[in-house]
Amino acid sequence: MMGILWNLGAFLVALGILIAVHEFGHFWVARRCGVYVERFSIGFGKPLWRRVDKQGTEYILAMIPLGGYVKMLDERVDTVPAERRHQAFNNKSLWQRSAIVAAGPLANFVFAIFAYWVVYLIGVPAVKPVIGEVAPQSIAAQAGIESGMELKSVSGIQTPDWESVNMAMISHIGDDEMTLTAVPSEESYEKTFNLDLRNWSFDPESERILTTLGLTPFSPPITLEIGQLVDNGAAKKAGFEIGDTIVAIDKQPITQWLQVVDAVRSSPDQALTVQLRRGDELVEASLTPISKELPSGEWVGYAGFAPVMSEWPADQRFVRQYGPIEAIGEATGKTWQLVTLTFDMVTKLVTGDVALKNLSGPISIAKGAGTTADYGIVYFLGFLALISVNLGIVNLLPLPVLDGGHLLFFAIEAVTRRPVSERIQDLGYRLGSVILVVLMAVALINDFTRL
Repeated sequence: MMGILWNLGAFLVALGILIAVHEFGHFWVARRCGVYVERFSIGFGKPLWRRVDKQGTEYILAMIPLGGYVKMLDERVDTVPAERRHQAFNNKSLWQRSAIVAAGPLANFVFAIFAYWVVYLIGVPAVKPVIGEVAPQSIAAQAGIESGMELKSVSGIQTPDWESVNMAMISHIGDDEMTLTAVPSEESYEKTFNLDLRNWSFDPESERILTTLGLTPFSPPITLEIGQLVDNGAAKKAGFEIGDTIVAIDKQPITQWLQVVDAVRSSPDQALTVQLRRGDELVEASLTPISKELPSGEWVGYAGFAPVMSEWPADQRFVRQYGPIEAIGEATGKTWQLVTLTFDMVTKLVTGDVALKNLSGPISIAKGAGTTADYGIVYFLGFLALISVNLGIVNLLPLPVLDGGHLLFFAIEAVTRRPVSERIQDLGYRLGSVILVVLMAVALINDFTRL
């Protein structure tokens, strides 16, 4: 229950920030174009808080925090006194109206740059993308990639860490090939590899993109020493202690942690005899893993303990941190990469290269907000930047109910030298609303199937 409340709280904070940023973009440019703004609202429904400034604009924080709006003086909506007609949105020039509408998505992109700028000022821990294993006969193996190589770029995009690698690779869903550059182990020169993706299949719901290509990231060896115990867990009840080393299970010698995992998972509610080294002596414990049901319906054993991880090599760990000026360039580059990736994914959704089942809705976003907030401010800011870019691009889609639809009407007006008729606009709004409702329904259904 607490997890749900935490996710919901983080989601509302994230949504409130991003809506405020988007609507402030419209508001700020509208005022500079001489448009009178009647109301700036975050949320819909009954006002929980309100204030009126010297210009007469009403600021509202409303009960339903699922959107927001900026209400401007407009003769198409209300009767406007003759002396104030020059302050109405509809009486402004075409470029001014276009600037006001485009300012919302633009504000989202600017915010993403700011968020990443703060992230890079604080610094984010990262590890170099060194390959641990390459699966035989996999796409990566056929391209000639070997264990121990460090990935440097994916199709020209620099990849200093695994996050960058994943983001760059996702953009290749539906493509026929991918180019990687990598530095072989203990060498200093880069080699180029062309991956044939014509037979590549990737389901983001159940697979990791690296695994589908045959790549496993390097990770430090896992020891057989007990490093963590869950209170009231099966291992604690069996007498396990932190610092114990697992020697054998049911008289079978244990040399790898994966053997421990397999033994526990395959023995729900079944007693296991575990031999442990504790200091200079050997002790035996009777461990009965509890049953735990996976989302797939499978029942597995769970014992409530974790191993000590070996130290990560110092030359592979680093902190992505930059000075105030350098961070601007890094943040701008990261935001641009997100923009191009999102545009690419939207295009592939339309062409069918990416399935609709990959759409995510508010439930998935809430989970992401809660998880990143749990990790700390740096990760939460990165999440805000990602969602802000997505919000900006979605609003630029040429659907009449969105900013992109208004810009489409303005583009037609620029060509025809006259506004699009109200009848055509009304028809467009109705069609756009239907499309949005359908997409939201698909996204919600996808969310519920992931629960």
